[in-house]
Amino acid sequence: MQKRSISQYLDEESAGPVHRAHVGPGAGAPAAHAAPVASRVRFAEHDGPAFDSGGASYHLAGAPDQVSTDFHNALARSPEMAVAVAAIKALTNVIQRSKAQTMMGLEKELKEAAASLERCNETAISLKAGCQLFLRYTTRTSALDAEDFEAAKRRIIKRGTYFAETSVRARAKIADLGAPFIRPGARVLTHGHSRVVLALLRRAVAQGIQFSVVVTEGRPDETGLAMARDLHELGVPVIAILDSAVAFALERLRVDLVLLGAEGVVENGGVINKLGTYQIALAAAAHNTPFYVAAESYKFARLYPLSQKPSRDYTPPKYISLLFTDLGVLTPAAVSDELIQLYS
Repeated sequence: MQKRSISQYLDEESAGPVHRAHVGPGAGAPAAHAAPVASRVRFAEHDGPAFDSGGASYHLAGAPDQVSTDFHNALARSPEMAVAVAAIKALTNVIQRSKAQTMMGLEKELKEAAASLERCNETAISLKAGCQLFLRYTTRTSALDAEDFEAAKRRIIKRGTYFAETSVRARAKIADLGAPFIRPGARVLTHGHSRVVLALLRRAVAQGIQFSVVVTEGRPDETGLAMARDLHELGVPVIAILDSAVAFALERLRVDLVLLGAEGVVENGGVINKLGTYQIALAAAAHNTPFYVAAESYKFARLYPLSQKPSRDYTPPKYISLLFTDLGVLTPAAVSDELIQLYS
């Protein structure tokens, strides 16, 4: 796939509405002026042993096993495929191919396959959470022990297929629940290239709601510029800003709400997401701007962060107004109860 810079893209589209708002130097008040974004967009590509999805790479560790190959192939087939859903589909294939003769043997195969998937990217929270939820959902009932093995295996395959289908539908459900929060004339600020956020905004466009979006560049991988391009193609007015200009945007560009995705939702209702998320939440709180998170329930993880990480931000629940999930619109306090039900 040939890469194009944003400036090239805009030239082809007769200088469309994607611009960078600069905070100008000098002693006076900062002023925004429009200038074409000249940075390059990073496109997800399938390139041999590694696959880039949402700015993260998923590597085949050593010689590829079948479950890892299935996982990478699922990601390669569709740029809209969520990492956790690709893992769920790959694990369902493990059950279908299994030659195990007992439930214990099948569970052992699934756990080994899940561990292999997690090694593709050991820091990917959504990948780990998706694998853990799948294992819990497919094998959690004692009724399976009372059935003959083939009947139990058929039931597990049915459960796995249903879980994958439900996970695929999660994004559409979140879009339905979250779109009403985008009011006519609203200005939304977002960070990164979240597919669930894009689906939500696309649903608002389909409902005839007119709004505009401020996107951060999202360095170092410039995922925000990819989001700007997608929104421009939807006909949504977009302003791209420096990552360090969020406070300026909240105040001077009159942002009405912040809407971000999440890589993981943790036990206390906080979220793990792209670097920069926490500082945006702090700035939003200082400006009394609602801070919303859109995340699928398969990203709910049994984690309780105690500190920041070098590759991702942990945003505490006190800075989050609401979470839009396929389980409903939740307060951060409600996440703990949902996690208990998911993993019980």
